[in-house]
Amino acid sequence: MHQPLEAPGQKPLGHGKCSTVGHDAGKTSGCGAGGGNGPVICSATGGNPYAGLVSHLRAAWLSGKTRPMEYRVAQLEALGRFLDEKKQEILEATALDLGKPSFEAYFTEILLCKNELNDTLNNLSHWMKDEHVCKNLATQLDSAFIRKDPYGVVLIIAPWNYPIHLFLVPLIGAIAAGNCVIIKPSEIAKNTEKLVAETLTCYLDSDCFAVVTAGVPETTKLLENKFDYIFFTGSPSVGRIVMTAAAKHLTPVTLELGGKNPCYVSDNCDVHNVARRVAWGRFFNAGQTCVAPDYVLCSLEMQEKLMPALREAITEFYGSNPKESPDFGRIIGDKQFRRIRALLCSGRVAIGGQTDEKERYIAPTVLADVQPSDPAMQEEIFGPILPIVVVANMDEAIDFINARPRPLVLYAFSCDSKVVNQVLERTSSGGFCGNDTLMHMMLTSLPFGGIGNSGLGMYHGKFTFNTFTHHRGCLHRSMGLEAINAPRYPPYSQQKLGVLTTATEIKRRGMCTLL
Repeated sequence: MHQPLEAPGQKPLGHGKCSTVGHDAGKTSGCGAGGGNGPVICSATGGNPYAGLVSHLRAAWLSGKTRPMEYRVAQLEALGRFLDEKKQEILEATALDLGKPSFEAYFTEILLCKNELNDTLNNLSHWMKDEHVCKNLATQLDSAFIRKDPYGVVLIIAPWNYPIHLFLVPLIGAIAAGNCVIIKPSEIAKNTEKLVAETLTCYLDSDCFAVVTAGVPETTKLLENKFDYIFFTGSPSVGRIVMTAAAKHLTPVTLELGGKNPCYVSDNCDVHNVARRVAWGRFFNAGQTCVAPDYVLCSLEMQEKLMPALREAITEFYGSNPKESPDFGRIIGDKQFRRIRALLCSGRVAIGGQTDEKERYIAPTVLADVQPSDPAMQEEIFGPILPIVVVANMDEAIDFINARPRPLVLYAFSCDSKVVNQVLERTSSGGFCGNDTLMHMMLTSLPFGGIGNSGLGMYHGKFTFNTFTHHRGCLHRSMGLEAINAPRYPPYSQQKLGVLTTATEIKRRGMCTLL
């Protein structure tokens, strides 16, 4: 879904009076405080530098502090104040890190987060309630219900491409579910990481929530600790490392990964509408979006129709020189820039192709006549390049998709709803969107997550609350009425088995017994 974590240079401990644990945490012996309002972290020399922090949060969770609804609501409302009061700083930090246009930054990093937050606040009291379930004859006088329990101390590891959204949305659900949380923002989006480390803990209860700034070696140490749940967003390669570390403690995980999202365009469609919607989805955030359409599958005839329509859409969105457009972002770093630029040798450059390494600029680019063996088809592009692969028909497109790892999302365009439904029914992917791109992400009512190589688990809206909630099956019986239990006790008999069967059996609906 996102590029792997990169090891940065060392930073001083903390960034401000309210920050918590920095890259140098635990390097001195004895005990240190992670900032003025942060928890005290104690580590023996040579021990794990984060053990004290995890223990501190676990003690807070065991105290029951995070369980009351009033506490959860107060912390969620504090996140709302963070978004409101730090709006300008968020826009500036994401602009410095990614050249992210303020429109895109506000929409994804602030508005969508506030939507998630308000949806959670609007529904939290309902989500938290015990869920009473059906009972059999033997338990009719008892109480059977599902209790929504928090997991405990959870770890959220976020990526750099949407550096606020992709830690804040999981955090909303983790808080709503009653957990204590350690947040590890991406060290690659340096300005946003600094902002989060300096300010977020000023809004949240430092006994229960902490921000850790860490590179690869430190994150490896962090993962050695026992967490009760880990939520990771990033690449499949790093996801495997996280899952391996979690397995040592049998810790459950959600992995939001990614891959190559196919976009099938049938011959029967409105070419100009397709071009605008595909170009917007591909080049939003300079292509650094896990759910962007990664490549187009279409007939040769449709490729020839799409080219002028895509050129027209790109010019309409970004002008004749996208490099000068305030609405087109930049690549996050030099390493990522060079990796994406190397993919331009695939097929032929039909639109764009210009690059500027100093600015980390790669123009909105469309590659035509791309072969499945070309470099652009061997990895997730994660940049402003759109390859077009020619297929004969829908059946060949479906075979092409099914021959590859299951993607995070699949797109299909056609004026014929039967075609869209055929693609939906005959493929498998984390999500699906017909006749548009990215828009399924706007709905808190839809689960978002991958399948297979593209991820494990889901979130957004109530699904985030459920992800961070242990659904605890509970049966509360009376201490009296012992005669009801007699048929299950030894010595056994056929008569007792008959009574027990009558009291507990589940029958198929519509079946009847002839007397």
